[in-house]
Amino acid sequence: MKHLIAALAAVVFIAAPASAQTRPPEDVARDAARKPADMVAFAGIEAGSKVADMIPGGGYFTRVFSIAAGPAGKVTAIIPPAAEAAYGDASKAVRALPTLGFTNVNVVSSPGDPSLAGSLDVFWTAQNYHDLHNSLPPEGVIGFNKAVFATLKPGGVYVIVDHAAADGSGLAATKTLHRIDPAAVKAEVLAAGFVFDGESAALHNAADPHTANVFDPAIRGKTDQFVYRFKKP
Repeated sequence: MKHLIAALAAVVFIAAPASAQTRPPEDVARDAARKPADMVAFAGIEAGSKVADMIPGGGYFTRVFSIAAGPAGKVTAIIPPAAEAAYGDASKAVRALPTLGFTNVNVVSSPGDPSLAGSLDVFWTAQNYHDLHNSLPPEGVIGFNKAVFATLKPGGVYVIVDHAAADGSGLAATKTLHRIDPAAVKAEVLAAGFVFDGESAALHNAADPHTANVFDPAIRGKTDQFVYRFKKP
């Protein structure tokens, strides 16, 4: 029922004049590839939801979730210091969102921030999970997933979107191609205590051979992406 309600809310999100008024044109131009209404519905984000957007880049999904959650909701952008440095002006733009009408947005530097403990309905990260393996030791990735678990309410969901690597490749392509085997992600998240709660094919591209770097102009913006939802029991 929750996801049915969220699906209806997603239709409202797309139709609402406010979305056109408050989201920059470059965001709207990316909607065909990123499918925000499908993502909002799949994550179950609705009015009043408490959401975290981990490493939001320029804030594309932060803005989407802010509109979907509405004035009664809250969206926390998590920007660790390394991401702050890497994204520079984009991170500054996310920090400025409350002054641009996205008043339900705030920023913290870690999923371990005390304000998040046990408070979230949705923890979201898109096109970032593979980089955990490029910046953290294995025990660090384990710790990250446990930290995500601690942020969520019982029944809350952890949604991961990432570029798919070849089946059976495990972690071999995280640095070379910026891709990850979906099965490797699932195994790691389940080990943190989550249960698998579904997947969306909205970003699937069967024409992607999974052999090119995601920044290759031939495939950039058209990669095969998996969208997994995990639930905290």
